[in-house]
Amino acid sequence: MWDIGGQDSLRSSWTTYYANCDFVILVVDSTDRERLHISKNELYTMLQNEDLKKSRLLVLANKQDIKGRMSAAEISEQLKLTSLKDHTWQIQACCALTGEGLSQCLEWMLTQTGR
Repeated sequence: MWDIGGQDSLRSSWTTYYANCDFVILVVDSTDRERLHISKNELYTMLQNEDLKKSRLLVLANKQDIKGRMSAAEISEQLKLTSLKDHTWQIQACCALTGEGLSQCLEWMLTQTGR
């Protein structure tokens, strides 16, 4: 598992970590509507990489505890997740501060690995 950060200066090094990757976990700030298009563009660029062809995608819709946040359904729509035909994916509403939704993420990952 690697936390490779989303800063612009780090993105060119992401491919270093793609080999043998079973899952891509994208954490989305559910309150940041203005930068969601950046996440979408980077996600689709990543998923085109040959090393990620067999990976599964887990999107964490974080900060669900904040008023005015986007729902997981809204984020899914904005990211056009239903258009992903070559990757199994799941989106999960969560709150990193309370841990709400995180156990469901781990359960989904386990079912995907057959364990």
